Amino acid sequence: MTTTSQHTARMEAMTVGQVAEEFGITVRTLHHYDTVGLLTPSERTHAGYRLYTRDDMERLARIVTYRRLGFALEDIADLLDGDEDATAHLRRQRDAVMTRIGELDRLVDAIDAALEREMTQTPATNDDLKAIFGDGFNEEYQTEAQERWGETDAWKQSASRTKGYTKADWEEVKAEGDAVNAAFVTAKQAGYAAGSPEAMAAAEQHRLHIHERFYDVSYDFHRELADMYVADPRFTTTYEDIEPGLAQYVHDAIHANAARHD
Repeated sequence: MTTTSQHTARMEAMTVGQVAEEFGITVRTLHHYDTVGLLTPSERTHAGYRLYTRDDMERLARIVTYRRLGFALEDIADLLDGDEDATAHLRRQRDAVMTRIGELDRLVDAIDAALEREMTQTPATNDDLKAIFGDGFNEEYQTEAQERWGETDAWKQSASRTKGYTKADWEEVKAEGDAVNAAFVTAKQAGYAAGSPEAMAAAEQHRLHIHERFYDVSYDFHRELADMYVADPRFTTTYEDIEPGLAQYVHDAIHANAARHD
C-alpha cells in the first residue's frame, strides 16, 4: 500500500505529452533523452506509461537551458552528473548565459553596423532627390535632358558617376551647390564686378563642383554652360529666384574666369 507522500508525488508527476507541452519540446526528443540516459522518467503508471516527477522536470529544465546555449548532450550529461552542488551548478549556468548574452550583444552590434552600411550605400531614389532639391528636381526636365544630351560623353560620364550616389552624397552635392550660389550672391551684393577676383573665384568654384561631381568641364565647356544659363528661361529663372540679375552675373563671371585661363 502506498503512503500519502508517495501518492502526492505520483499526483504531481506528468506524462510525456504533458511534459513536452510544458517545456516546448517534442515527445520524440524526450524519448531520445531517455534512450541515451540523459533523462529517464522516475515513475510509471500501472499501465506502464512513463511519468516525470518534480525532480525529473528540474533536471529537464537544466537540460533545456544548456541545449539553448548550444551544449552537446554529452557535455550536458557531464555537467549534470558531476560532483558540483546546486549552487555551483546554478553559477555555471549563469556564467554560460552571461557569456551568450555578451556574444549576442556583439552580434547585434555587428548586424546594426552592417545594416547602417547597407542603408548608407543604397542609391538615392527620385523621392529622395525631390526631398533634397525641392523644385530644383523635376523628372520631366530629367527626361528632356536625357533625350537632348543622352548620347554625349558628358551625360554618360555624369550618369556613371551619379548612379551610385546615396542620399547622403546628394545632400553633400546640394550643400556644395548652395555654397557656390552663395559665393556669387555675396560677390554681386558686395558690388564686385563679374570680372573681379571674387566673382571669378566663385565661377571657378562652380566649374570644379560640376567637374568633380558630374562630368569633366573644360573652360570652353564652362562657357557653353554659362550661355545656356541665360538662353534657357528655366535656368535663368532658377538664378533669378535666388537673386535678381544673378543669371547674367554668373554668365559674365564664368566667361571672365575662362578668359583668364586661355
